[in-house]
Amino acid sequence: MEKTATWTATGRRKTAVARVELVPGEGTWRVNRRTMEDYFSSEALRNYIAQPLQMTSMAGKVNVIASLTGGGLAGQAGALRHGISRALALSDQALRATLKSGGCLTRDSRMKERKKPGRPGARKRFQFSKR
Repeated sequence: MEKTATWTATGRRKTAVARVELVPGEGTWRVNRRTMEDYFSSEALRNYIAQPLQMTSMAGKVNVIASLTGGGLAGQAGALRHGISRALALSDQALRATLKSGGCLTRDSRMKERKKPGRPGARKRFQFSKR
């Protein structure tokens, strides 16, 4: 049996984690054992996820197999995009500059701020009463 080249990478966004595997193929998507259209119903999220593949003109040349955990749909979409970008950079070092200039390799570090003690939320304060 012939061993094919696969590239695996991890992408993160908010509390979502995406483990991505890129396999040379015809461009099929498997996200948590479902199709891309079935998992991400929003067209905007699907376009956002596919950005790194379109930037590097690798769409239709690799199959994407992803396992997503944690967070919501938007966070998972960001994590998947980050994971795909990192796997593409591993597959071909020449693609790294294109992905970096497009902002795909940067991990979006924005997280939910923790709730502080003595306050109703992270920054909200209780109503001030002068008397």
